[in-house]
Amino acid sequence: MPKSPTAALTAGQGKQSRPRNGVIAGYVLRLTREQLGLSQEDLADRLRVSVDTVAGWETGRRALTAVPVSQMLVLRHRLLRLGTQPALLAALDKAMEADVLLASVISDDPDDAPLGAWVMQRDLVEVMAWPLTGTPPETLRDMPAPRRPRRGPVPSGPEITPAERVQLFTNLRRTAEQATAPRDFLLRRQALYLCGYDNGADMSTWLAEQQRHPAPDDWLSRWLTSRSVASVATRYGDTDRLTHFIDSTLMDNDRGEAANLAYWAYWVGELDLELSDDFMASSRLGVWEGRRLLRHLLDRLAPGHGYLDLYVHTVWALLAARPRLLASDPEASARLAASVGVLLDSPDTSASARRELDGIRYAIRLTKA
Repeated sequence: MPKSPTAALTAGQGKQSRPRNGVIAGYVLRLTREQLGLSQEDLADRLRVSVDTVAGWETGRRALTAVPVSQMLVLRHRLLRLGTQPALLAALDKAMEADVLLASVISDDPDDAPLGAWVMQRDLVEVMAWPLTGTPPETLRDMPAPRRPRRGPVPSGPEITPAERVQLFTNLRRTAEQATAPRDFLLRRQALYLCGYDNGADMSTWLAEQQRHPAPDDWLSRWLTSRSVASVATRYGDTDRLTHFIDSTLMDNDRGEAANLAYWAYWVGELDLELSDDFMASSRLGVWEGRRLLRHLLDRLAPGHGYLDLYVHTVWALLAARPRLLASDPEASARLAASVGVLLDSPDTSASARRELDGIRYAIRLTKA
């Protein structure tokens, strides 16, 4: 397999150092220690390891992903007994998973490329994107202030070096460009999604070019490609494609509606992990409640949001598919009623969204009848 452009750029500077592959998990461990109000020395004592080991874990110099499974289980139980919040422990697990994926892309190892091994969900993608965007995952955004004050300059999140960032996106682009076989569609789709976090000047042009490549000749691949094209265009300010996707691919097609709901339900974790996209092709909605998806969408129903029409339509379709959902969640129903009122009062709300908001408001009234 040919070397990546990044490797060529660094060829004249000696052998490139191995990328740190534990920066995200290390930062979550630091947050955990600070929430517990412990110094590195204190935590090392509680975990029965050396101070250098804790310091290495926190900086990513020593990857937590390299810790044997049996030892990691012991460490997690000790952290739990110390009073670690469950959200932090869950974030630590996802951080180690994200570290493995990012390191596999940065190192460009053809024998270790798990990016297309399963369909990623939101909780993992948010953690992977953290060092790229500086935005912490939603589960960690409302964490209380550390009980132990920080001393000196401390990074506000996990960081990768500029060279690692360049290599990451160079290899992601190469992966997307080469993954053209039908069996590699998931790998290509997820590589393109992660490329969207690159703020390079030519990224929007490159993504647009990649989206013009023909998808495999099956309904689901064409549907996912259409959704991806609309999503990428919206990210860069063009909402016409999203409107077209909703009008032509969702509203006029029951199969498309079911795929959209399955996509969202999986994305927010209401469905178990899948190894391929095939589950979205079923016309059956499957067994999932919808409450988590409704609350996820509620947090995004705000005037001016680029994806607002898609969020509104998905709420409308969700309530049509799960007519008892609002009655089972009065708090969400009250929040939804308030959001609908705000959006209907906003001059920026599109005509199509207004029609669906009226339908949502009617559904809310039925639960109170």
